[in-house]
Amino acid sequence: MVPSQVKLVDVGPRDGLQNEKQSVAAADKIELVHRLQAAGLREIEVTSYVSPKWVPQMADNAQVMAGIRREAGVRYSVLTPNMKGLDAALAAPREQWPDEVVVFGAASEAFSQRNINCSVEESIERFAPVVAAAHQHGIKVRSAISCALGCPYQGEVTPDEVERVVRLMKGIGVDHCGVADTIGVGTPRRVQAAMERALKHYAMGEVSGHFHDTYGQALSNIYACLEIGVATFDASVAGLGGCPYAKGATGNVATEDVVYLMNGLGIETGIDLDRLVDAGKFISDALGRPPASRVARAVLAKRG
Repeated sequence: MVPSQVKLVDVGPRDGLQNEKQSVAAADKIELVHRLQAAGLREIEVTSYVSPKWVPQMADNAQVMAGIRREAGVRYSVLTPNMKGLDAALAAPREQWPDEVVVFGAASEAFSQRNINCSVEESIERFAPVVAAAHQHGIKVRSAISCALGCPYQGEVTPDEVERVVRLMKGIGVDHCGVADTIGVGTPRRVQAAMERALKHYAMGEVSGHFHDTYGQALSNIYACLEIGVATFDASVAGLGGCPYAKGATGNVATEDVVYLMNGLGIETGIDLDRLVDAGKFISDALGRPPASRVARAVLAKRG
């Protein structure tokens, strides 16, 4: 069942940079998007429309969306966790609208209560008008089910808990289901069990995996997904973004590392690894640190 090609969604400009301690200039974010699409990425998560009080790194969202030179065949997505965020995204001229918006809900009740002070079910109900309004404007909605393999507060999360949120997302009309190992504690068999619950309600092409490498399991977990046919994955160029619940731990799996794995398996990504490494080095230089990607560091060392 291993697919012959995969789709990678680079979440570095949004999820990656949002979880970096320091901000980078809007011009650097725009240049990063341009470099990613030049490397062959066709799915890019650009920014988020959230309160700058809570997420100052994304305060330049409108400036970034306005500055992107769009290419045909590239889907540009943004995080809009509520109607205020969606309204802000749609306040721009039509040509600056996102092609897709992202909403997220936790598989863990403890995480939901601790972070947004409401139940999982209440959080999903808040997304319902976002989904409806996005669809009215012809915009696709992708969900991220966070803490699907473990929670920093309750510990283990069961497949039943994951499926409950999948059902709720499907019930409000969400188009795509992303299963996210937010704290990077998942292992291959547990990942497959969670993915299989999502596949009961969504077609294979509308299920994706989002893995953090906190415990060094991200690539193993991606391979486990390939074994059951899942062919869409989030990844973050240069490994941008730490894990906010494990101090000092590696966060998002690096896009370069995933592309190298796929190349080795003979699976098509459409991505030029050398140009991707260059994109990662560019944004890492802007942050004043080396790329977190092992493949990127190896390639750059080999170049000499």
